[in-house]
Amino acid sequence: MSKPNESKMQMPKGVFATVVIVSLVIGSLAGGVSGFVTGTIYSGSWAKWLSDPLGVIIRPGHQPDSSTAALGQPAPAGIDTEEATTQAVSRVTPAVVSIIVSKELQPYNSDSLSFPFDQFFSFPFDQFFQTTPVPQPEQNQAEPEKQKVGGGTGFIISADGLILTNKHVVDDIAADYSVVLSDGTSYEAEVVARDPLNDFAFLRIEAQDLPTVDLGDSDQIQIGQTVIAIGFSLGEYSNTVTKGIISGIGRDIVAGSASGSEKLEGVIQTDAAINPGNSGGPLINLAGEVIGINTAINSQGQLVGFAIPINSAKSVIASVKENGRIVRAYLGVRYLPLNSQIQAKNNLAYDYGALLVRGDTPAELAVVPGSPADQAGLEENDIILEVEGVKLDQAHSLAKEVAKYQPGDVINLKVSHDGQEKTIPVELREFQE
Repeated sequence: MSKPNESKMQMPKGVFATVVIVSLVIGSLAGGVSGFVTGTIYSGSWAKWLSDPLGVIIRPGHQPDSSTAALGQPAPAGIDTEEATTQAVSRVTPAVVSIIVSKELQPYNSDSLSFPFDQFFSFPFDQFFQTTPVPQPEQNQAEPEKQKVGGGTGFIISADGLILTNKHVVDDIAADYSVVLSDGTSYEAEVVARDPLNDFAFLRIEAQDLPTVDLGDSDQIQIGQTVIAIGFSLGEYSNTVTKGIISGIGRDIVAGSASGSEKLEGVIQTDAAINPGNSGGPLINLAGEVIGINTAINSQGQLVGFAIPINSAKSVIASVKENGRIVRAYLGVRYLPLNSQIQAKNNLAYDYGALLVRGDTPAELAVVPGSPADQAGLEENDIILEVEGVKLDQAHSLAKEVAKYQPGDVINLKVSHDGQEKTIPVELREFQE
């Protein structure tokens, strides 16, 4: 992919021309070895299913270990930045793993390896070394051979072998996955869960007493703070370390590959070099805590990389540990986040809230039939103003607020219906693919 994903951004034919539709569940992104590149970094308004709360920031009240350096603060007294860097890397590296993606392919000639350098910087993640099978004469057809077709990074989050990575690293259901630890030990890996609503996936290996990472608090990070990325660079150099700073906070991006795109909210921008194979690896602070999951780069710039804040993954991690699967709450609406520009252009009564709108096709309704929102009586053109007293604005999206709750929770929505404000209770349900 040599250009941003602007071709996927189609204006709907519905009420507001400023709406861009994101599908109910973003599909698999170019198999298990797909690249992830940002398309348009946007600050405008987007409509999406609330059953698709991509990039939701979760704030479960995690407190960093008091023995570590405060997030966003200089290294502890008496320790210079260089020493803090080496200590942080030493602490985290044993828990960082290289992920190998293998697949059965037809045998190929030695001259048939495809190293798409023409796409290297525009399609930078994890498909960098995919082989291209060459058809053989029919009489010489051989059995398919399992070959390495991609790779990525992950990190161990429980001593019994649970590993967190990006979904786009392991989204090929026909591929096999293995994991190599920092000491060179290799294990076959099972995909435990792929998050349909965010770029998270979980692997498990049969091992015990493994080193694990410490999770930091990504809500406390600061622009200019030193960060370190660790990953399987170029699918060849395991546990490669790069260093930089946090260049931006709360970015909203569209990241994608040749087969699809995904909207990510509130991501961290960093100038720490992120290379092919880094997908799913940790972005850490000088205290050796993971504060982000390296996910994408903007191919049109230099050292413009993005990581999903680790707080976005905490509730998902807890869900997988407790239930063996990802459990998410579901509301079932398609909406447009309002702002002053949209208000003025469309003569609306509010410059905040979530306007329930149709999508680009007749099947893309504002309210999903039979969903919790439908059962609560929400309708197209309603504006959800608040969730449990929290005003919906740029800092508090509908997706983020609903993601704080669990299936079975009843939440109160302040809604404007036909110009009248009222409070509507809604019982959330578990999202089902």
